[in-house]
Amino acid sequence: MHQQIRVLQNIVTRKGSSKVLTFSAPHVLKSILCFNNQKYISRASFCNELHMGEGAVRTLISHLKEYGFVDCIKAGTFLTNKGIRFAKQFHNAMPSQCFLKKCCMTNGKHNCAILLKKDYVSNIGNGMQQRDFAILYGATDSLTLVFKNNEFVFSGDSVMCFTDEPEIKEQLIETLEPEEGDVVIITSSDDKFVAEISAINTILLTLGTHEKH
Repeated sequence: MHQQIRVLQNIVTRKGSSKVLTFSAPHVLKSILCFNNQKYISRASFCNELHMGEGAVRTLISHLKEYGFVDCIKAGTFLTNKGIRFAKQFHNAMPSQCFLKKCCMTNGKHNCAILLKKDYVSNIGNGMQQRDFAILYGATDSLTLVFKNNEFVFSGDSVMCFTDEPEIKEQLIETLEPEEGDVVIITSSDDKFVAEISAINTILLTLGTHEKH
């Protein structure tokens, strides 16, 4: 995924202008995944999805068009075949996500959980690096869990999570469909968008530290 992450970083590079961009790689990936889930997206809907102004959205779409990832017609903006192939590569690595209610393990009003397949992870450590990645984008906390023997355990540990809240565990299993060794990253915030964008940032930086190219 190193090459794909570099493409995201290139997309957010200023092109022929000194104007500072108000979006970054996690916003670009979220936009591509949004396009992948809908046939067409209007500019107004895009603004709402990304919590960005119309000018920033217009610039982002322009950058995506330069890479041949999207095109626009009267009905809205859509992914090209090249964009669909690019989105699929990330979908293979992070195929599912959900939101959890506040519980004893998650301290935010909104808690975004994203599944990261084991084949895209190495040297995950104790999760502190992931927590730092999440806080960079405004999250209040982050958990890095590994799915082992049908249980979620802390990364770098064997302590089981959600033992007192089995409904949270069942929600994660049902919605994320983890397999043995997969990683789940959960980021917390009182703002739903911040919880999600910080989770995406954490996933990207974790993918970027994976040893295999």
